[in-house]
Amino acid sequence: MIPDAIDLTKVRRALVVKLRHHGDVLLTSPAIQVLKNHAPHVDVDALVYEDTREMLTEHPAISEVFCIDRAWKHQGPIRQGAAELKLLRALRARRYDLLIHLTDHPRGAWLTRLLGPRYSVAQRAQGINEGRDSRLWKNSFTHTFPSPRVTLRHTVESNLDALRRLGIYPTESEKKLVLVPGEAAEKKVLALMALHGIEHKRFIHIHPTSRWFFKTWPPSNFAQLILELGRSGERVVLTAAPTADERAMVAEIKNLLKAPVVDLTGSLSLKELAALTAHARAFVGVDSAPMHMAAAMQTPTVALFGPSSEAVWGPWGVVHRIVASTEPRHSCRPCNNDGCGGSKVSECLTQLPVAKVTAALNELLALS
Repeated sequence: MIPDAIDLTKVRRALVVKLRHHGDVLLTSPAIQVLKNHAPHVDVDALVYEDTREMLTEHPAISEVFCIDRAWKHQGPIRQGAAELKLLRALRARRYDLLIHLTDHPRGAWLTRLLGPRYSVAQRAQGINEGRDSRLWKNSFTHTFPSPRVTLRHTVESNLDALRRLGIYPTESEKKLVLVPGEAAEKKVLALMALHGIEHKRFIHIHPTSRWFFKTWPPSNFAQLILELGRSGERVVLTAAPTADERAMVAEIKNLLKAPVVDLTGSLSLKELAALTAHARAFVGVDSAPMHMAAAMQTPTVALFGPSSEAVWGPWGVVHRIVASTEPRHSCRPCNNDGCGGSKVSECLTQLPVAKVTAALNELLALS
């Protein structure tokens, strides 16, 4: 037991703060479950951005999900201030005893001071982030935890380090991702599957896009993969976000195909996307939120990685295969840059051969 482990009997309510993107928020779900498992008497709330809330709503360990709308900052100082004040009042009314801040967002430091919890924890500054090096940050938390200085650590484990620092040690069986699609999402997906003649565990779910296109594989490669799957008798369902760039990429893939494919681009909510992938025989995609969602739904996953690290962001807790370049010319990966030389094109991804992805998928299909 660490010397300054917290006394959980003195904690009635806890707030977990994760102000990042969809996949990042989903990867906090094990930490929330572990906290509830070890302190079942505690009401656990979450604070996330509005657009990511579906990653945590209906999580069985969460009492309330509070949200910050990114649009507030575009509504003028008066309306933004009113919205921020309303949120602060709602959070203060909860009277938190514990605050767990899982990003380097400076809001976490201010929240600990404004909410005044007995205990608070965040990642320790290590000389690489000016925000976390500030005196405000250092003096805002009762506990801080380090990240590896040289080696890489998966984001799930990094989130769980916040709990370890407090004296809460998770078992391996507790580390699963938690994502609940809900009854409404399941009903809609079953109706869509019936409409398109798609059977449970008889299709491959391919989500070729990412919010960041430097993490994507060329449309021609995805088209070739889909054609090969069609020749072997596999049905494919395509999904993507409703944004113009993602729609355009899916359209380019479809233009290269010789046969129609089920395309649900832009027609599914996040919950519905999770429900769909739960019915798939396997999932194929890049480093993206849908990849993490497939892992959460225990769908065998093939994940293509380029500039980002599979050691940090790889599929968690699911049977999977990583496809990444091992060529000497790509020894720079994972570089975490937005394409080679900042070009938005990552050659370590674009040069991945279709045969390598096909082989990885065939391995998973043989297991299932």
